[in-house]
Order: sequence, then C-alpha cells, then structure tokens
Amino acid sequence: MGMINEFKEFAMRGNVLDMAIGIILGLAFGKIITSLVNDIIMPPVGMLLGGVDFTNLFISLSGVSYATLADAQAAGAPTINYGIFFNTIIDFLIVAFVIFLMIRQVNKMKKKEEAAAPNTKGCPYCKEEIPIAATRCPRCTSELGE
Repeated sequence: MGMINEFKEFAMRGNVLDMAIGIILGLAFGKIITSLVNDIIMPPVGMLLGGVDFTNLFISLSGVSYATLADAQAAGAPTINYGIFFNTIIDFLIVAFVIFLMIRQVNKMKKKEEAAAPNTKGCPYCKEEIPIAATRCPRCTSELGE
C-alpha cells in the first residue's frame, strides 16, 4: 500500500501534472500542424510543382514500378518514402518556428518585467537614490536595515 501512496503523491505533484498537460497539448498541437502541412500547405506546393502529390513520392526497392505508395505497400514492397519525409520536415519546421515565436514573446514579456522592476530605492535619511541591495548609503554613510 505504501508504494501506491508514494506513486499517488508523485503523480499529483504540480510539476508532473503540468508536464502531462504540456505533453497532451503538444501532441494535439502536433496533429494540427500535421494537418496544416498535409491538407493545406502541401497541395498548393505540389500544384505549383506540376501536380506532384508528395505523399506518393517514393522509391520502390523491389525493382517493380507502382503507381502509388498505397499500391506498393499493398504488394508488400519495401519503399523509401521521401515524400512523406519531406512533409515531416515541413511539419517540424513549422512547429519549431511557432515555438521560437512563443519563446521570443515570453522573453519580451520578461524583459518588460525586468525593466519595470525598480533597481534603486531612496535612502530614508538623505533621500538619495541608492541600489536596492545597498546596506549603507554611499552619500550620507547611514546604515540601512535589510
């Protein structure tokens, strides 16, 4: 019974729950990006490149020619699916770019918070501005409380 209680305590910690929520949201976001790449971005790109369907770009290693990847897979032929790999690279680049934009925004907000936070205080004796961490006023030499 002790191990089950320990596991419950571990699983209910804030960090573990936050991480689980992040993973679930990340997976859902990944599905959205995959759909964006496969269903919205790649069809026009394929059309611009002469009607190429990237999901059907493959090399059959069996030496037999197949019209589609589905035909090759149905026949059990080994294939190199470079079109699907290309879609996956585009998928990754979009996710990486979105994460970059989010981190960039968070860093901007942190900089604003840091800039807004005061780094000086007034000496209670001579009223001059001094660093917050100062324990003695450099102007009047008064000792300051912590």
